[in-house]
Amino acid sequence: MTPEDSSTTSQQEPVDYFAPDQAEVVQPQDELSSEFNPAAEHEVVSWQAPEYVARYKSPLWYVAFVAVVIVLMLVAVFVIKSWSFAVLLPVMAVALFAFSARPPRMINYSLSEKGLYINDTLHGMSEFKAFGVLHELDHYSLELIPVRRFRPKLSVGFDQASGEDIVDIMGTRLPMEDVKLDAFDKIVRFIGL
Repeated sequence: MTPEDSSTTSQQEPVDYFAPDQAEVVQPQDELSSEFNPAAEHEVVSWQAPEYVARYKSPLWYVAFVAVVIVLMLVAVFVIKSWSFAVLLPVMAVALFAFSARPPRMINYSLSEKGLYINDTLHGMSEFKAFGVLHELDHYSLELIPVRRFRPKLSVGFDQASGEDIVDIMGTRLPMEDVKLDAFDKIVRFIGL
């Protein structure tokens, strides 16, 4: 075999990678999934609600609260003999006062095909195993029970006008359960926080 023969046999026609018959042709999708295109997502219902129910506290409530803190400080110093706990109690009381004096923010909620948006944070329905509705005085809240064991319930307030739509939509996605206030929630409501 001559060198000319080997060069002619090893040479092949050049491949044009941009020719339509040889390149992979990507067809445009008819519908973009909402997973990749948030603008294509269909919003079902949206509403606004305060982040928590603000409860009125009378001057007597503040006097009682200060008295309880002082009694606990005396117990910490003379009974438990823990100065650090005695100093920590008024710090916690000031933080609680600051938190309770702050007016609740209005939060934007939206139910869509992907899940529940709280402001700009998406909570997919796969995060929850069930939901329930709590009604206290004139306040309604949607209680979402998480799949994860030690994760707390997600409480979402709503008004009575949009409540039926919200419950109907949630009922198509999650099973509804009877929910009740747990012991901690009952104590918080009893104290008036």
